[in-house]
Amino acid sequence: MTDVVIIGGGPGGYEAALVGAQLGGTVTLVERQGIGGAAVLSDVVPSKSLIAAADVMSRVRGAERLGLRPASGHGRIKDGVTADLAAVNDRVTKLAIAQSDDIRSRLEASGIRIISGTGRLHGPDRVLAVAEDGRREVLPADITLIATGVRPRELPEAMPDGERILNWTQMYGLKELPTRLIVVGSGVTGAEFASAYHALGVEVVLISSRAQVLPSEDEEAARVIQGVFESTGMTILSRSRAVAARREGDGVVVTLSDGRTVEGSHVLMAVGGIPNTEDLGLAEGKVATSASGHIVVDKVSRTSARGIYAAGDCTGVFALASVAAMQGRIAMWHSLGDAVAPLDLRSVSANVFTSPSVASVGVSQAEIDAGFNARGIMMPLRSNARAKMQGLSDGFIKLFCLPTTGIVVGGVVVAPSASELIHPIALAVSAKLTVDQLAQAFTVYPSLSGSIAEAARRLHPGAAISEHVDY
Repeated sequence: MTDVVIIGGGPGGYEAALVGAQLGGTVTLVERQGIGGAAVLSDVVPSKSLIAAADVMSRVRGAERLGLRPASGHGRIKDGVTADLAAVNDRVTKLAIAQSDDIRSRLEASGIRIISGTGRLHGPDRVLAVAEDGRREVLPADITLIATGVRPRELPEAMPDGERILNWTQMYGLKELPTRLIVVGSGVTGAEFASAYHALGVEVVLISSRAQVLPSEDEEAARVIQGVFESTGMTILSRSRAVAARREGDGVVVTLSDGRTVEGSHVLMAVGGIPNTEDLGLAEGKVATSASGHIVVDKVSRTSARGIYAAGDCTGVFALASVAAMQGRIAMWHSLGDAVAPLDLRSVSANVFTSPSVASVGVSQAEIDAGFNARGIMMPLRSNARAKMQGLSDGFIKLFCLPTTGIVVGGVVVAPSASELIHPIALAVSAKLTVDQLAQAFTVYPSLSGSIAEAARRLHPGAAISEHVDY
């Protein structure tokens, strides 16, 4: 039997554990926070559960555009609905715990031993596990996988207190809606929380160090999101950098680098993450790390040390739960001698859960603008019949293909259901389908996915493309 020890029970760790057990390994999983890790307990699952509630509020606010009125005939529909944040966060927390329990049950049913505690390398083929009760155990490890994730980055002059100055893991302890929420950081985490709380009826001020929100996303997609934020009343302070935050009375004061101050009831510091790679014995184990502290891995999740693999956000490869899970699976397939293909980031779908949301896969618009030879087209959502029926006007579908063969190489979707609509494009990218093959598949009429097929039809090799949507 091969002894496998996994340090970290998030998506990278628990998915690896399941594959390791499936392939005959004797698997021990060491996790200090709870099965599922931060992704399940304090990040992905709770944040998207919160956003689900916010999405319902957004639809309620748009109901009158569809001709709906209060049953009483008086007032407005949106004035009859409010968010009970205590109830929302209670549901969010219970969902996260239930998901964690489900994963634990699956691991235990697969014969995986779980140690609640911490782990670190202890020689070339050993892991020292320290349980919550202080009990120490040296575990034999023919294969070790490190999947310890990241934690919120903190500014020295804006340390979270869990009450008024918050990081993203502390947002679910709030019992009442903030009266004015300041969000520092306009990346994915900041934009998602700003969007969700704004939809729940909170006055939001978003402080962005960049000219536009979501700087790492498609530029036109980010422009749509910023336009929606501003048109619905959110305040965005662009090219502004927060350097400090302090409590003052029943609120907070955020200081900007130019001396300006912003007042609110609460502030969320969403300024990135730091890899949890300290105290793991990496230097002693000759495991290389980058200047940022991330573990360096190759495309089959190997580190610089024999028999030691790493997966997930602690590697800095791509901060997505789906990528972490795939890295973990690949590590086990490779180390236990099963068939394996290297990680292909070109086929990774990513989504930003703002309202509307932004999904992307494959080659980006920025790469095309920089010289990647591809044709592209953008179909505005407002031209889609189903979108008109639903009262949707903000968003689009982009599709990119190679100019000669018509093979689909990428796409972007900005729509309320972008995380679902990106899948056929991702499938086309992964399977190297052509635009003609994508166009010939039937779509439901009316449907938002119909715009994907329409975009594919317009990209038929040799066909002329309308100037306003050609790239």
